Amino acid sequence: MNAARLLEHFERISDAADAVPRLRRFVLDLAVRGALVAPEAHDKPVSLADAKARAPQVKAVDLPIESLSFTVPAAWRWAYLTEFANVAYGFAFASNRFNSSRKGMPLIRIRDIANLDTEAYFDGDYDEQYIVRRGDYVVGMDGSFNVRRWRGSDSLLNQRVLRIKDWHPDALCAWCQIPLQMILDHVHGQTSQTTVKHLSAKQMNGVRIPLPPLAEQHRIVAKVDELMAVCDRLEAAQAEREARRDRLVSASLARVTNPDSDDAKSATPSVRFHLDHFARLATRPEHVKQLRQTILNLAVRGRLVPQFPHEETAEQMLEGVEAPPLPPRYNKRSQESVMGSCGLAINHPKAAAPPGWMWVPLIRIAKLESGHTPSRNRPDWWNGDVPWIGLVDARVHNNGVINTTIQSTNAEGLANSAARLLPAGTVCFSRTASVGYVVIMGRAMATSQDFVNWVPTPAVTSEWIQLVLMAERPALDRFSKGAVHQTIYYPAWISMHIALPPLAEQRRIVAKVEELMALCDQLEASLASAATDRARLLEALLHEALAPAA
Repeated sequence: MNAARLLEHFERISDAADAVPRLRRFVLDLAVRGALVAPEAHDKPVSLADAKARAPQVKAVDLPIESLSFTVPAAWRWAYLTEFANVAYGFAFASNRFNSSRKGMPLIRIRDIANLDTEAYFDGDYDEQYIVRRGDYVVGMDGSFNVRRWRGSDSLLNQRVLRIKDWHPDALCAWCQIPLQMILDHVHGQTSQTTVKHLSAKQMNGVRIPLPPLAEQHRIVAKVDELMAVCDRLEAAQAEREARRDRLVSASLARVTNPDSDDAKSATPSVRFHLDHFARLATRPEHVKQLRQTILNLAVRGRLVPQFPHEETAEQMLEGVEAPPLPPRYNKRSQESVMGSCGLAINHPKAAAPPGWMWVPLIRIAKLESGHTPSRNRPDWWNGDVPWIGLVDARVHNNGVINTTIQSTNAEGLANSAARLLPAGTVCFSRTASVGYVVIMGRAMATSQDFVNWVPTPAVTSEWIQLVLMAERPALDRFSKGAVHQTIYYPAWISMHIALPPLAEQRRIVAKVEELMALCDQLEASLASAATDRARLLEALLHEALAPAA
């Protein structure tokens, strides 16, 4: 055994996702191996004097000790659980007498063991031999095979729940719980995979528990309690550290999103400073996700790149651009208010646009096209030469460009679905079922009815429309409707406004976003690599610590 190196490197592994749970397991591993406390010469081996003999008529399937993942000192004694404790199995109480109105006796079911509380009550006659009292131990025989000391009120022992009580004086129940849980975890791992794993009475009757001298049992339990309290403090410190990091990340991103100054020019250096140093703050993938959203928010607010006053304004640019035709249903639909998540929202704003920008209805700068799907009852309409974008395609290519699709149709299917072959550069947004996928067509394609499509005019790039829809994605859920499948209906799309920069600035912003998103990719990869390294180091140190001494 070598636990010193584990403690030496604890700071490096403490950020591993499961560091503290693994340390708890490590303590228990040491306990059942007899390596947690030293034996003492005056300790008397357990004799189990006056223990009841294991009745030969009890049906049991012995669990080979050699198959377990741990070995115990030679001075310890292995004994059947049924030798030194009263083991009883639950009763199948009539379910038609169950209630949740707290009438009758509480009933311990499998789900109640981990919670140490009951949800159901039994209102009917029962035998007192099935009463579980505070301090008894219960074991779930389905699912995870949890062993818990019951701390609730007197309750009834339902079927598939095991009760252990009346321990022999030489067997400390708090000690026995430790190897029993590890043995049942081993049995759980060896049980064939089914929907729910089951533990049989024969298996439980064949379980043997290692019993150190009684004085050593007390010392081990005391040491386990001490080290588990240390783990509790480590877990609390880890949670507080992560909470502080989260607050620092949020504060930093809030600072760049909502600077004290509304002047984009003066805010840009601060933005660059925070983005350049964000990698020192980020420790989890959620932090990078927040950074990505912040980058998008800054982009659509005009705070990501410098502005050049000599460029033509969006208003001047629009003067020479013909508006696309209004959607066919424009006059038949009531327009709805659509407000986005950013300070500069996708609806007509309350805040002013950046200098040179202009708030415009999206249908003023892009043609709204509906998606359509050919009939599934006509297989001859499928597997043609026309690529057909569906939700699966959009999920794979989300926030990018799509050139290939899983499904395709032919000219007849395209014509009979009332769909159009849309040009390259069309922006497609999934508006129903899985709301929020946004892709750009890399070639002429059609889309399913799950999409709303935007064909840009010369006043706006496809990448800018995609960028705005990505930035506003968190807000769009508020405008979806439907009990089963959420859908954003056309009145919302028809009324949508976006902030439009000059064309050259659109391209600069998009390029900057792509650059920063690539850095986010690298940061995510770095975090994943660091997490893997910590996990491997933890695994190696635990393996080394548990290895037999040379």
